Amino acid sequence: MRKTKAPQVTTLSNRETDRIGAPVEVRHHPAARRLTLRVSRTRRAVIVTLPVQCGIEEAGSFLTRNLDWVRERLDSLPEPIPFRHGMLVPLRGTAHRVVMPGEVPRRRVVRRLDAHPFPELYAPGERAAAVKRLQQWFTHEAKSDLERRVAWHADRLSVQPGRLTIRDQTSRWGSCSTTGALSFSWRLVLAPPAVLDYVAAHEVAHLREMNHGPRFWVLVRKSCPGMDEAKRWLRIYGMDLHRYGVEYGD
Repeated sequence: MRKTKAPQVTTLSNRETDRIGAPVEVRHHPAARRLTLRVSRTRRAVIVTLPVQCGIEEAGSFLTRNLDWVRERLDSLPEPIPFRHGMLVPLRGTAHRVVMPGEVPRRRVVRRLDAHPFPELYAPGERAAAVKRLQQWFTHEAKSDLERRVAWHADRLSVQPGRLTIRDQTSRWGSCSTTGALSFSWRLVLAPPAVLDYVAAHEVAHLREMNHGPRFWVLVRKSCPGMDEAKRWLRIYGMDLHRYGVEYGD
């Protein structure tokens, strides 16, 4: 089977960005048959996808015709919470204060549990480097937690998971491929441990049932009896987790 070429991405001018109030990306995609428009929830970016034969001018015209829709979607997005010195960010459901001291000899993120009134996440380096280190640290912590819980649920259900990866997923908390590979959002480590545990159990259950039928939910409940509370937490608070670490306009 011949692979489809990746889309070509163009960023529209600052004039268009200022007019809309968000970055605008135009993607020429070989598989596209018509112009489409969407707003990225986590990046606060407007994305126009069009067939390869269409010019960039058509993307601008299409955007203008749908300007009211775009602004309505942008206005409905929750305010981002970028990583900043002094901010509070949850880690496993507990608030931690971010400390960015600037350039110091230490080069790694340190968690200080003895700090008051909140535990601290000490992220050294100039701001861009500190943000990157903090992002990498959260990803590492998420992978460590998820590897443990996936292994536990896999043993309970007598299944063998494939590769586990951590991504900045926006449309789902986790996924399971037909080959058994599991993928999760790093933001799960911000949630209480019971929530991360439920998502791990959910994806591991897909190794037995690649659907959401009754047998699937029996497996999830067997492995995670507290799944109802975790699902409720995600419905109420899950969207807030997507606000953290978002650098709109970057």
